[in-house]
Amino acid sequence: MSTRQRSKKSQSNPVRKGLHPRNLHNQGYDFPALVTSYPALASHVKPNPYGDLSIDFSNPLAVKALNAALLKRYYNIADWDIPDGALCPPIPGRADYIHYIADLIGPENPDTKLLDIGTGANGIYPLLACRIYGWQCVGSDINAQSLANVAAIIDSNPDLKERFTLRTQNDKNHSFEGIIQPGEWFDVSVCNPPFHASQDEALKSSQMKASNLARNRGEAKVKKKASNLNFGGQGAELWCKGGELLFLKKMVRESQVYSPQCRWFTSLVSKSDNLRPLKKLMLKVGAVDIREIEMKQGNKVARVLAWTFAH
Repeated sequence: MSTRQRSKKSQSNPVRKGLHPRNLHNQGYDFPALVTSYPALASHVKPNPYGDLSIDFSNPLAVKALNAALLKRYYNIADWDIPDGALCPPIPGRADYIHYIADLIGPENPDTKLLDIGTGANGIYPLLACRIYGWQCVGSDINAQSLANVAAIIDSNPDLKERFTLRTQNDKNHSFEGIIQPGEWFDVSVCNPPFHASQDEALKSSQMKASNLARNRGEAKVKKKASNLNFGGQGAELWCKGGELLFLKKMVRESQVYSPQCRWFTSLVSKSDNLRPLKKLMLKVGAVDIREIEMKQGNKVARVLAWTFAH
């Protein structure tokens, strides 16, 4: 096996303690400025036990308002909203993914074309890629209601209509088939795959997160009712048969078929135990370059796997 064929961490993306250097959220949240941009956030901003302004991150309405404020102030995206219960993505971490992908493929080309597999109701990766780098983006999803919500966001930001288009995936067993059209070319695909293998597993994970947040705030135990789980996400956003590993194995196998039409395939990988079998499969199907990109956000480490069949 050549050096180029070996799995490796991206040399252009060294491990850092904070967000990507180009990330606009490196200095934390400026709540007074955010409230000025998005007044609806004001009712959620209060001093935390340390005396600093913050929000209750276990409150879905507060988190959604923070997201809308961040997108309005820093990315000029108006009227961002998601249905109740939909996955509410942390904007700084999602922006990090886009910045690291830009390092992978080169940030200077405004004609870059990105495909988001499972864009959800939030459409966050294409929205950020359009605004930060001016890329052309396609968002796909199996859920028609999610796509309708993203379409409404695009309608509220007319300048995005020429850069961000939506496509329906009609087969849950495919990522690229039915989405990538004949003769079409993408520079990169991105994905935030469903983490869990069942609804029950997803609910237990959300309950644990809610309990951890409450403990960090010095509060009593969190009730175990599903209605009190504040991390959003439903259906295909959070779980699928076989969980993250099976989902990504299917994607890797299918990527070989569509390798003439996409240079880099990438995905978040939430479970570190999944990295080794995925890299092994990538090599088996003929990937010639595999990158593991670590994104450090405080004490949390997020991982992106990127692979290509192009020499």
